[in-house]
Amino acid sequence: MAQMSKGKYTNIQACADQKGVIAAAAMDQRGSLRQAIAKARGGEVSDAELLEFKTAVTKILTPHASAILMDVEYGLPAIEARAPGTGVLLAYEKSGYDTNVKGRLPDLLPEWSVRRLVEAGANAIKILLYYNPFDDPHINRIKHAYIERIGAECAGLDVPFFLEPIAYDDNLGNEKGFEFAKVKPKYVAAYMEEFSKERYGVDVLKVELPFNITFVEGTSAFGGTAAYTRAQALADLKATASAAGKPFIYLSAGVSDAVFRESLELAAEAGVPFSGVLCGRATWQDGIPAYAKQGVQALEDWLADRGVQNIESLNQVLAKAAKPWWTIYGAEPVVG
Repeated sequence: MAQMSKGKYTNIQACADQKGVIAAAAMDQRGSLRQAIAKARGGEVSDAELLEFKTAVTKILTPHASAILMDVEYGLPAIEARAPGTGVLLAYEKSGYDTNVKGRLPDLLPEWSVRRLVEAGANAIKILLYYNPFDDPHINRIKHAYIERIGAECAGLDVPFFLEPIAYDDNLGNEKGFEFAKVKPKYVAAYMEEFSKERYGVDVLKVELPFNITFVEGTSAFGGTAAYTRAQALADLKATASAAGKPFIYLSAGVSDAVFRESLELAAEAGVPFSGVLCGRATWQDGIPAYAKQGVQALEDWLADRGVQNIESLNQVLAKAAKPWWTIYGAEPVVG
């Protein structure tokens, strides 16, 4: 039976629902959100407007979520608008990466530490890491050491560490393309196995679905070119889940709400013990034009209608398919 510290246990539970399922909303987008609003508007977007958008999403959607993931650069005041009992995850990494340096190397926000994030209200710390398991060993040693340091920092403050590895391969081009789709299951399985090792101190893995559903035959999202049969997609779900030694939740990766739900229904069909989602753009991205053109009231109206419908539809899938976060341990951990 797994042993777990009181702080880690209590704070993972704070981010989960009463059944131990993590049904979290993600609102830590930074540059990408600014660009999306600017594109819809055809003009500049201020920091104050980013906060306004994040606050509206937090206020309207957290009554239907177990936690909210937020950034500290633009969104920290927005967490005050969350519904009572909503857990808080705060992002610790800088957004994006330096395109002039090989390997998509990560970096932390220089004015923040785990201690400061906890003081700002974090129940858990989230890190996004671009990771190619088959990259130059020197690049991966840098990334492994980076995650070890964050894991040790989280352990020292007794706060959960949620790691979001994102698979890539610069030699295969666009991660949304066909060539990468063919290798994606192998990459996801490899990073789930690697970061389940105790040395990293990761408590929950926030992972990609091990396929690009656009290339899965027999799905409504199928685009006409097959990288996998439906049976292969189910087998890949099982293979990646079996590689995990830590609880894992799925991220939406910017797909539409309907596509994300269909992907999760495949996970349910495969019977994998995923413990929920951290879902951002799939829930609220279609509200961006309303905000860009008509302002915050139009966004709130859209969120109260379509946004709530999206998150509730997702919650229905989770109610049927997701397992408590401690399932991977075989029993609820003993709190030490």
